[in-house]
Amino acid sequence: MSDVKSMIEAGKTSLGIEFGSTRIKAVLVGEDNAPIASGSHEWENRLDNGVWTYTLEDIWTGLQDCYRDLAVDVKKQYDVELTTVGALGFSAMMHGYMVFDKAGEQLVPFRTWRNTMTEQAAKELTELFRFNMPQRWSGAHLYQAILNKEEHVKDIDFITTLAGYVHWKLTGEKVLGVGDASGMFPIDSTTRNWNKEMLAKFDELVAPKGYPWKVEDILPKVLVAGEKAGTLTEEGAKLLDPTGKLQAGIPVCPPEGDAGTGMAATNSVRVRTGNVSAGTSVFAMVVLEKALEKVHEEIDMVTTPAGDAVAMVHCNNCTSDLNAWVNIFKEFAEAFGMKVDMNDLFGTLYNKALEGDADCGGLMSYNFFAGEPVVGLDEGRPLFVRMPDSKFNLANFMRANLYASLEVLKVGMDILLKEEKVAVDEILGHGGLFKTKGVGQSILAAALDTPVSVMETAGEGGAWGIALLASYMNNKAEDEALDDYLDAKVFAGQKGTKMDPDPKDVEGYNTFIERFKKTLPIMKAATETMK
Repeated sequence: MSDVKSMIEAGKTSLGIEFGSTRIKAVLVGEDNAPIASGSHEWENRLDNGVWTYTLEDIWTGLQDCYRDLAVDVKKQYDVELTTVGALGFSAMMHGYMVFDKAGEQLVPFRTWRNTMTEQAAKELTELFRFNMPQRWSGAHLYQAILNKEEHVKDIDFITTLAGYVHWKLTGEKVLGVGDASGMFPIDSTTRNWNKEMLAKFDELVAPKGYPWKVEDILPKVLVAGEKAGTLTEEGAKLLDPTGKLQAGIPVCPPEGDAGTGMAATNSVRVRTGNVSAGTSVFAMVVLEKALEKVHEEIDMVTTPAGDAVAMVHCNNCTSDLNAWVNIFKEFAEAFGMKVDMNDLFGTLYNKALEGDADCGGLMSYNFFAGEPVVGLDEGRPLFVRMPDSKFNLANFMRANLYASLEVLKVGMDILLKEEKVAVDEILGHGGLFKTKGVGQSILAAALDTPVSVMETAGEGGAWGIALLASYMNNKAEDEALDDYLDAKVFAGQKGTKMDPDPKDVEGYNTFIERFKKTLPIMKAATETMK
């Protein structure tokens, strides 16, 4: 412990903080890049006037509470006050719409990735660029605001993501990591910067509106992993740690999105590697060795934190509906006076699912808390369906809800793996779905019919990933590539479990997904009638 204490006092650590959908998490790593302390803050987006959002107050009170929790953990474990770190990094949910005027004032409330209000813009930009422009991307939100003739657009001086916003306020730098940037506007993987041709097309498209800006002028500067992205200012240090103990001057790495930090945290930034991050939303990333044959609306083209091309299947919904059902069981238990440990409850119910029929006994679940563009659903409508003769028991019920958490991901990944014949050697899973050992992992393996590995560190998630990117910036050798750094200095000797797909489960999941596809039109009709 004395060695760790000395390391912390000397500032030979790296700190990563990530804003997830339901939790802000901080992870402090030592010189060997292993986590040594953590902190967290629970939060939740709100539906305000039909818009999924977080307020600026939510962001800053949440960040400060998360950092305070980390500092308390450091003090408790090592009896030392946290006053500095060797490197710092921030990451967050990608996409969305945060716009500011020349005075730095926010022009409209933060529109998060979860909103599905930009269908017209996304469609027109996809046709214009011949490149899939998803609804949740910042560029789609910007163009939709233009189509809506929103008054604030003429006053935009800066558009960024949540990670870019936090980084800007703490360092004064209007920059963004290339991976996060690739969820705002298309990136050219040869230059690892904004796609100049598409920028020009966008400017030409909106020129008749007479706005006083060009799109590149209001976008952040793009940086790749390893580049320096500024230092923590005096104002930033006080904003992060109101107690005043944290010192300014800490070097900060490029702010990244949760997709990029997920790739770093699973060592899947090299070609032919892939990872699946499964929490409130779920997305799969595969690093490509060649370009896709076609443009697919279900597939996003983004990049690794180093700027390499990645095919991404992003689904707005994953565990929200599943968690809601688990909470019903919690309420049931408490109604009988039983005190419930949530980890035990999740573990018990998840493992019960493994006893169910491979095809869930004919039960169907649609986990749509929010709209789902991959399958053309505008609004959220969670729904559970069964036939009178379905095998309705607890095991099948839980299995159906676990299957549902990945059902839309399965639709998108089938396009990549079966239609485009994308080569992937192995998928690495991380996020809340994989916390119960072997359950989410086996179901993902069945859904993708591909081996799935889960590292022991998978539960650390994106906060650990951004801590690794901060460490890489500070400690890499000259010309040392990110994938080489991760292989040699982070994951060498790491233990993990690999699970091959069970043929019976693969067949069962395929039956489930065919049933899902056939009944999806009924689901969409129900959405319309429930408006």
